[in-house]
Amino acid sequence: MKTTDQAIAHVREKDRGIQSLADHLIGVSFLSRCHAGKIGLSLQGELIGLLHDLGKYSQEFQTYLQSATGLLNPDDDEDFVDSQGLKGKVDHSSAGAQLVWQTLAKQGQLAPIVGQILGLCIASHHSGLIDCLTSDPSRSVEDSFTKRMNKMDVRTHLAEAIDKVDEAILASARDLLAQPELIQGIQSRIREIVLASPEKNDKSIVAQQHIGLLVRMLFSCLIDADRIDTADFESPKFAEQRLRGEYAPWASLIGRLEKHLETLQPRHSIDHLRQDISRHCLEGAERGKGTYTLSVPTGGGKTLASLRFALRHAQKHKMDRVIYVIPFTSIIDQNAEVVRGILEPAGVEPGSVVLEHHSNLTPEAQTWRGKILSENWDAPVIYTTSVQFLETLFGAGTRGARRMHQLANAVLIFDEIQTLPVNCVHMFNNAINFLVEQCGSTVVLCTATQPLLDKVDAKKGAIRIPDGNELMPDVKKLFDDLKRVEVIHHHKPGGWGMEEVTCLAVEEAGRAGSCLVIVNTKNSAQTLYQLCKAQTSIPVYHLSTNMCPAHRKSILAEVRGRLERREPTLCVSTQLIEAGVDVDFGAVIRFTAGLDSIAQAAGRCNRNGRPEPGHVHVVNPRPEDERLDRLPDIQIGKEKAEWVLADYAESPERFADSPIGPEAMRLYYERYFFARATTMDYPLGASQIGRSDTLLNLLSSNSLATDAYGRAHDIAPNIYLRQSFMAAAKAFKAIDTPTQGVIVPYSQTGADIITNLCAAYLPDKEFNLLRRAQQFSVNVFPQVLERLLKARIVQEIQEGTGILFLADSRYYSDEFGLSETPEGKMEVLCG
Repeated sequence: MKTTDQAIAHVREKDRGIQSLADHLIGVSFLSRCHAGKIGLSLQGELIGLLHDLGKYSQEFQTYLQSATGLLNPDDDEDFVDSQGLKGKVDHSSAGAQLVWQTLAKQGQLAPIVGQILGLCIASHHSGLIDCLTSDPSRSVEDSFTKRMNKMDVRTHLAEAIDKVDEAILASARDLLAQPELIQGIQSRIREIVLASPEKNDKSIVAQQHIGLLVRMLFSCLIDADRIDTADFESPKFAEQRLRGEYAPWASLIGRLEKHLETLQPRHSIDHLRQDISRHCLEGAERGKGTYTLSVPTGGGKTLASLRFALRHAQKHKMDRVIYVIPFTSIIDQNAEVVRGILEPAGVEPGSVVLEHHSNLTPEAQTWRGKILSENWDAPVIYTTSVQFLETLFGAGTRGARRMHQLANAVLIFDEIQTLPVNCVHMFNNAINFLVEQCGSTVVLCTATQPLLDKVDAKKGAIRIPDGNELMPDVKKLFDDLKRVEVIHHHKPGGWGMEEVTCLAVEEAGRAGSCLVIVNTKNSAQTLYQLCKAQTSIPVYHLSTNMCPAHRKSILAEVRGRLERREPTLCVSTQLIEAGVDVDFGAVIRFTAGLDSIAQAAGRCNRNGRPEPGHVHVVNPRPEDERLDRLPDIQIGKEKAEWVLADYAESPERFADSPIGPEAMRLYYERYFFARATTMDYPLGASQIGRSDTLLNLLSSNSLATDAYGRAHDIAPNIYLRQSFMAAAKAFKAIDTPTQGVIVPYSQTGADIITNLCAAYLPDKEFNLLRRAQQFSVNVFPQVLERLLKARIVQEIQEGTGILFLADSRYYSDEFGLSETPEGKMEVLCG
């Protein structure tokens, strides 16, 4: 007699309610089938869901689970074990993987490849995708997949699990394993991948990364299904808050947007051009799925124009969601607030349409509903960061990977795509092609400065953009029509001194009524701000990321007010003001940087198209005043921009008389990408994986690990997929130097938030308070944070929460934000 009724999957913490293992496997298989159905692999999704926890049928696991949850009494039950000592040591994820692998590996042809793909998903469902070949600096390369599949039965309990599993579940699994479509479905996907790859070779870098992404997509389907079924059993009341894809119809959202657009009456001549851009996006939405570019100068109204495209396109092609991927949280806050106001009017439940998801102080720093929905992007319109998107595709563990399946059958809008980290270019390009070609998604790359992602080395990964897929019918004419500034290149041998820049800034503020100075480093911003304050009676403002968002918003609001009233204004800022910040200065001074940054800076000048052109001055500061040796992206961009600007000075007609127009930008990116060609595949050092390699290689053919294995064993590894998935994920960082948020006492509100969190019994559960704290947080680099922690200037709200706050208010100033130098009187917070 089978013991299905006695096999337990989970025990609910609050009331010791029991979820049977059979119910869990059936529930997960249903959800996983639905998720995988979006990419035409529903059978494969159902099978991995049905077998993912097969090992839990073993007596060892059942005893461990019942001991850990109090169902076994340590005093009365002989079977009781020390669950704490066994945590993570009782293998329940190998049995299902072994069953699939052993069944399919012996069938020959493509069946072993399918067995490896499905086995990887099951074996990895608690750890993140495991390595096929290891890439570990502390030991030689091993075939860890085969080692896992050959793990002894005494440890995986496969035979015992097969003996005890519910008969219906085993019968279903065997039926699925016998269906030809199980093999044919993946065979078809691999064939499509290979035919679309530039070398038409299944062992090539591009094809192998795509096949690896196929594994991660199926893995995502399983992970999300498992987490949903488990969480819904644990917290039934939270389960009711899931939207489960039941969203407001696209027609309703389109109606709300169109109603809003009708209220926007042209106030400036440029507004008519913005309406034309919006109309072209609406017309473009009728086209087929694919990869598109939207090349619109700054100030062209991309936010609502791209939304118009996305909603119409999603409706026409019956797509699941729209996902905006934006580089900076400040732009997300701004854009999401605008769109939420349109798509969630009075009477619509807040949060039911627009979901913001970006890095938080803690993983739970949001409302419970927000947490539930953001865990797997369960909403029709998502705003997320480039960091979160890249973590979803390449990050370690299961939390990011869980969301990947939501990228299928979706409209993906990438705003300011030129900010993509250069070391991620090839991996990103391959992922975009995979999502479009294999997952039925549409991608729109939005920017005023298209970075030629389709022109890089195709054998490593170039975005495939069909001819005619620019949504604007005449980009050159559009840039001519929206030309509102004159760019003046003031290159000086030896560079401009800070005093000279100060004189130019004060002069331009007087001449044009207002001037914005954008620099490359925080130190430059502080120095120039102080010099300007000493030289002029015009109000001078300072902006940098050392200030919390609430602080920056307050200053920007004051600056905007002065600009609208035409009052003299001078502002010194780091490049944070370049992307997505709607300000309109009479003149702009930009420290030399990449030509894309110069173009973005120009977008803050004469934004609404006054008759007289605005002046954008490009100046090169003295090297000693601006240390860029640790900022290679800016340094190399600066060199290539100066080269293009020198060429422009010799022959303006070659660039259609625009140093920041499409022709100049194309030449800039050709030179910039040529200079960065060796960094686009994400180089890794020996300290990370034991040898010099690239993340692209680890996630594709993994040739160096394969060769090392061959040298050690005199034979190539006998597995098709050879990726080091886990090693790559652990080495991946979406940004080179990850920062950590510190809550600061800006204004009485910031101080009150800190006080209330310090007084809370469980501060990491104060979701609403933590959400508000986002606006009062500064992201701090590791070296600075280490010094502040050591000096007790920054402390933990409560030990173990990971929530940090500034404990001494002297280190936050109204002029510069967070500093390592104190000023004013000491006020100890959370004393």
